[in-house]
Amino acid sequence: MGSEQYIIAYDLGTTGNKATLYSSEAVLVASTFVGYDTYYFSSNCAEQDPEDWWRAVCRATRELLAKGKVEARNVACLSFSGQMMGCVPVTRDTTPVRRAIIWADQRAVEQADKLISELGKEKIYAITGHRPSASYSAAKIMWLRDNEENSFNKIYKVLHAKDFIVARLTGKFVTDYSDASGMNLFDIGKLQWSEEMLAAAAIPGGMLPEPHASTEIVGHIQKAVAGEIGLMAGTPVVIGGGDGACAAAGAGVVNEGSAYNYVGSSSWIGIATRKPILDPAMRTFNWVHVVPGLYSPTGTMQAAGASYQWLRDKLCGEETGLAGKEGVSPYEIMDREAADIPPGSDDLLYLPYLLGERSPRWNPRARGTLIGLTIKHTRSHIIRSFMEGVAYNLKVILEAFFEQGAKVEAMRLIGGGANGKVWPGIMADIYELPVLKAAYLDEATSLGAAITGGVGTGLFDSFDVAERLFQVNEEILPNSANLAKYRKLYKLFNDAYYSLENIFTELQN
Repeated sequence: MGSEQYIIAYDLGTTGNKATLYSSEAVLVASTFVGYDTYYFSSNCAEQDPEDWWRAVCRATRELLAKGKVEARNVACLSFSGQMMGCVPVTRDTTPVRRAIIWADQRAVEQADKLISELGKEKIYAITGHRPSASYSAAKIMWLRDNEENSFNKIYKVLHAKDFIVARLTGKFVTDYSDASGMNLFDIGKLQWSEEMLAAAAIPGGMLPEPHASTEIVGHIQKAVAGEIGLMAGTPVVIGGGDGACAAAGAGVVNEGSAYNYVGSSSWIGIATRKPILDPAMRTFNWVHVVPGLYSPTGTMQAAGASYQWLRDKLCGEETGLAGKEGVSPYEIMDREAADIPPGSDDLLYLPYLLGERSPRWNPRARGTLIGLTIKHTRSHIIRSFMEGVAYNLKVILEAFFEQGAKVEAMRLIGGGANGKVWPGIMADIYELPVLKAAYLDEATSLGAAITGGVGTGLFDSFDVAERLFQVNEEILPNSANLAKYRKLYKLFNDAYYSLENIFTELQN
């Protein structure tokens, strides 16, 4: 393909590696997906094999070059997005000490409590921008020290998913500011490891990778691995960012006043600000953005698309059967049925806490609940109430930002869960904001990684290109006729949660 230059962006997610090939104009040329396993065990453990990530990256690279008919010499750089908040312990030669403990793992509750007893939730939140939690890397590293001494003593560095691949490619043990900001160990104001957090966690600072700006070329592909991955030795490697920060860039949220809503199994709302937003109630948290000088305050709920998937699997067998006959997705049938139900689902409320909750409740004991169910309600009512319940919950996150002075003009919508026609309209009405549905719902994260790589190598002048590249498939405006109804039910949604909070706790006991 001549002398055209290309960017390969890898998005190392929970289910697999989505790799994309972009031209120097950020046009998507080819994409591929290589899955890998997650090992779930006990009630709260989740691990992956880093060597599976490496094999997925190597295989995906060869598939991309073949699909795009691109020669390795025309690849200008590699860039990365990856799952965050993990613990990937490696030796000096990048051999994994053990399987990676990933973001979903919750075993380190005792260690998180130890951090709280040392410094207090408020101080940890002020330093790191995050509540102390078993979800974060700090508690997971502490758990290894406390429970697997032999493994802990072999550790040279603790990395994240993308950082492991970068180390294998370049021999450099580095991370970026966005991934570092998801460890409960990083001072997000100073952009450096916090000595106070390291001391409280009793983690040696030398065990952590060196943090860099997301756009930095941190190394080049070594000869020893060039053949294995199918690329030229010396190809520049840009560190990239965590998946949350890359999604923001891919959604074009690169200036203050912009916001995006990712809808997948989980869902989150993120914005762009010049300073972290430290919510007094600690409902939200802060990533460092991949865009230099910006932060991405975010709130993530657990079961958005996961609620809808549960509904499909457990209650919508009829819709699934009809979808098979029509050759469409069951979600398309469910969407049609929800469209026939009036806003508010005839006063049926769903609390979307099937997996407990992170933002905005931070309550692992919260449970999914239907309130107001009567004999007149149908399965179609339940379908629509699930969509509305997720949107109410996300509005609590949005209002937490508003209370701290954030301004949002429109909500950009990305992620596979946003594919339907009804849910975006519900979100526009409940948020009372225009919703801009992306043309490429599933590619936003990898596009963000590609833009980061392009800026780092000079192919793009600045992150302003992200605004231009974000293509709107549809703009959905709030329907003024629905606002009063949704405002009333939103208040009842919050009242219902607080009324049930003690009952959720008692059910666990």
